[in-house]
Amino acid sequence: MLGLIPFIPLLPFAGFAICGLLGGRMSKRAVAIVACGAVLLAFLLAAGAVIDLASGGAHRYEGRPGYEVGSDPLRFETTVGVWLPSMPMAGEGGVSRHTGSFRIDYGFQLDWLNAIMVLVVTGVGFLIHLYSTGYMAHDEGFARFFTYLNLFMGMMLILVLANNFLLLFVGWEGVGLCSYLLIGFYTDRMFDEKSGMSCSDAGRKAFITNRIGDFAFMIGVLAIIYAFHSVDFSDVMGSINAHSVGLYGSLLMTGVGILLFLGACGKSAQIPLYVWLPDAMAGPTPVSALIHAATMVTAGVYMLARCSALFWHAPSAMMVVAVVGALTAIFAATMGLAQTDIKKVLAYSTVSQLGFMFLGAGVGAFVASIFHLMTHAFFKACLFLGSGSVIHAMGGEQDIRRMGGLKKWMPATYKTFLIATLAIAGIPIFAGFFSKDEILFSALASVRGHWMLWAVGSIAAFCTAFYMFRLVYLTFEGKFRGTHEQEHHLHESPRSMTVPLIVLAGLAIVGGFLGVPKFMTFGKDLNFIEHRLEPIVGYHGAPLAQIESMRGNAGAELPWAGALDVLSVGEAGAAPGAAHASNKAAAPGDEESSAGRARGRRRRCDGALLAPWRSGASSASRCSWRSRGSASRARCTSTARRCPRPSPRARACSISSSPASTTSTSCTTPSCSSPSMGGARSSRGSTGSSWTERSTGRAI
Repeated sequence: MLGLIPFIPLLPFAGFAICGLLGGRMSKRAVAIVACGAVLLAFLLAAGAVIDLASGGAHRYEGRPGYEVGSDPLRFETTVGVWLPSMPMAGEGGVSRHTGSFRIDYGFQLDWLNAIMVLVVTGVGFLIHLYSTGYMAHDEGFARFFTYLNLFMGMMLILVLANNFLLLFVGWEGVGLCSYLLIGFYTDRMFDEKSGMSCSDAGRKAFITNRIGDFAFMIGVLAIIYAFHSVDFSDVMGSINAHSVGLYGSLLMTGVGILLFLGACGKSAQIPLYVWLPDAMAGPTPVSALIHAATMVTAGVYMLARCSALFWHAPSAMMVVAVVGALTAIFAATMGLAQTDIKKVLAYSTVSQLGFMFLGAGVGAFVASIFHLMTHAFFKACLFLGSGSVIHAMGGEQDIRRMGGLKKWMPATYKTFLIATLAIAGIPIFAGFFSKDEILFSALASVRGHWMLWAVGSIAAFCTAFYMFRLVYLTFEGKFRGTHEQEHHLHESPRSMTVPLIVLAGLAIVGGFLGVPKFMTFGKDLNFIEHRLEPIVGYHGAPLAQIESMRGNAGAELPWAGALDVLSVGEAGAAPGAAHASNKAAAPGDEESSAGRARGRRRRCDGALLAPWRSGASSASRCSWRSRGSASRARCTSTARRCPRPSPRARACSISSSPASTTSTSCTTPSCSSPSMGGARSSRGSTGSSWTERSTGRAI
């Protein structure tokens, strides 16, 4: 199976070609089968290759032309062809497998770092494809959507399987192109009416912002070529590990590391290049899940881990990575506290979680960063697809203030969304607890960590738990705050959408057990992820004192780790209660409390307040509330043709009516007063009549 790894990215490209060329002539069912089948086959092929690698199958290819096998760490590499023939290069100190020349081959490699990435990309990607068959079922651009989605998968697989920097750069640019196509998928729609941004504008914003980071990344690759006369990962990292860096030393490593990090800032949305990711919500929800969970934003973290040998020799660059990661984590977490769009809450959550991954990489915890990348893919894909299920049921509504009580109609979506929330909040036994806490522990205990980095990360973790449970309470708990029409159409999503949610929720529970730390297993080393990744991203060439300080001794590690975990659990456990208390005090709530708490803000509702009543049934009405100081106004439009009765809130008032005709009614309502409310009401009822009420004191 290892010899077939070039076909892993080829299969999605085949789906892209078929759907792109023939999609207009194919049925939606046929397009779905081709697109989903291509990704499923890629996943099965990747799984077979990983199993073959783990069982020692790579040694069967030793000595064969076009193949290269490494034992420490375990690595399989296949060369597909020659990109640039041999050419002489001036300068000394370079390392190349073709001595005295510079030559670029293109091919693919598989080690445990690639293995984790390719399984996450194809596995989660397939579930998102399957979900999309239900979510996009009635969209006119069905074939075009799956064409772009397959292209996205193919480019991401090239990125994670590439055996050199230039082929990685092809995939790097390819996912940028696909993000532009998918974010701007709805070319005729507005994304943000306030700013006037269209969906196409959001796609262009993502594309241009990423070009800034890509330029820095390209300069960094050119510097590597100049210094090492090679672009192959095995040559460059082997040279660094052997200290064969010539005259360039740590200064060169620092410069190249910062340039590569700037490229990662663009793809993985770190300060200052994070601005494109919240607007990536302009695309369909499955696109958001694919970008945020399994593909584009993980590229930067993967690249840093792949270049870990370089960063271990550039401590200043690592400090920059750690500081920017910590600042991004706390900044995006505080932004998430104020969002009311269900997808934007999750978008800022992604930026914050990526900050945790960069924080881990910056303090040398590359294993924890990749581990968190994997667990984050599980629960973030579940969260985004769950939000899509909610939006699907709400008829396109994304404002969580107009939701509430949805768990009654959507039990499967609610349960899976809650599980993913528990995971991202860091509640014990769920996946996020193991990966996030390992990063926070490393931020404090490692030789390149600092207590301030740990403190910032801990505050960001608390904010994450707070706004995620706030999101759950406002969306699924309490009373429904939408329109009667929306309530009438609420339903659970089809099985094509709920089955991927259930699978991802299961992975969000069990995924963390692949990286259980030693102190939690009473001294038994059962950390599967660390055993496989440490030879690849471990302490390359670091002084022995640093290695011992990073690892710590068994006697000192247990109390530190245990104390930090207890603190983290208490922090995560306090967040749900704080969010619930905050929502009870400030949530829109029911009719009686919502208007009174609308001071200084505007709130629209359909059929919720001042609803005129007809004999036997309530009429359709629309209300717009504006509150200024102590005065409140409500303007409602009603289609009632008969004289309205008093609503349940106004039964203390007497209403007299004198119908004028069968088609037009004139009604007069005497003024009503109470110790807390005074004013007068007048109405003139007819087809399409208008109601106006002015009150002082407490709003009705």
